[in-house]
Amino acid sequence: MADELGGGVSAEGAPLTSTEAYAERLRRRQSKWWKKILPVQAPYRWNLRRVLIGRTLDVGCGIGRNLANLEHAVGVDHNAASIAIAKKRGHVAFTVEEFQASSYAVADAFDSLLFAHVLEHMPRGEAIELVRRYLPYLRSGGRVCFVTPQERGYASDPTHIEFVDFEGLHEIVRALGLRLERSYSFPFPRWSGSMFIYNEFVVVATLP
Repeated sequence: MADELGGGVSAEGAPLTSTEAYAERLRRRQSKWWKKILPVQAPYRWNLRRVLIGRTLDVGCGIGRNLANLEHAVGVDHNAASIAIAKKRGHVAFTVEEFQASSYAVADAFDSLLFAHVLEHMPRGEAIELVRRYLPYLRSGGRVCFVTPQERGYASDPTHIEFVDFEGLHEIVRALGLRLERSYSFPFPRWSGSMFIYNEFVVVATLP
């Protein structure tokens, strides 16, 4: 099982990615000393800025890592603790319920949708439905960017429940009637995915 915005559930039925512990895990991972000293986000920031256009809705924004790399971006996540951290960092971010009640939840309001490290937290069918739920907020001709981890990154997180590679992302694009624009491995070639934890599948599509 998985709940909205992703995450398998514990034996008690609690979504693994909706807990305070998960938000704290994200905070600790992004607060490591070497990540503060080295410009590790620079290539990922460059990649997102060249792909995403205009106002972006970051679905599954977590504590705001990608919001920090984008201008004119709004985040939404099912983890209230993560959203509290994102807001404290100065980002425009909402829980699912807050977003639905906000002035941003307007049809065709966004130029881009971002699903970064989200879809691997849920079964394929739920991933498709999640994207479908947010497509009404994207204008015609707008872009949808999907980012998922490759083998090494997938294995690093126990809340990952379905490996989503290029084939899986293309299936999602087709199921939603999107137009595939490009697919590529980032920041290193595809063969690096089994060794480098931060190598990613990136697929960009447009809404007809």
